[in-house]
Amino acid sequence: MEQTHLVTTTVDARPVADSLATAAVQARLAACAQVGGPITSTYWWDGAVRTAAEWVVQLKTTTDRLDELIEQLRALHPYDVPEIVAVPVSAGNPDYLSWVHASTHD
Repeated sequence: MEQTHLVTTTVDARPVADSLATAAVQARLAACAQVGGPITSTYWWDGAVRTAAEWVVQLKTTTDRLDELIEQLRALHPYDVPEIVAVPVSAGNPDYLSWVHASTHD
């Protein structure tokens, strides 16, 4: 079976997070997405350390959907340089991983 990936991004508003999650699942680029927050992010931007409230979006997808999911997130994301990080899932419930694959394929 194809590799599963966990993709994470952050945004500055809950409605934006919900919109990214819904768009990815509706397009079958992700099997599911969770929105969590608010969280506090501290980061460098424009030469200074900044702190902001953000919402995390975690999406589950497969290798063959990964590039298209990343491109969709980049296109819809409001940030100039959005965090979009994908990590492979090394192990998990085989039934769940099968569901991820089935849910991202027609």
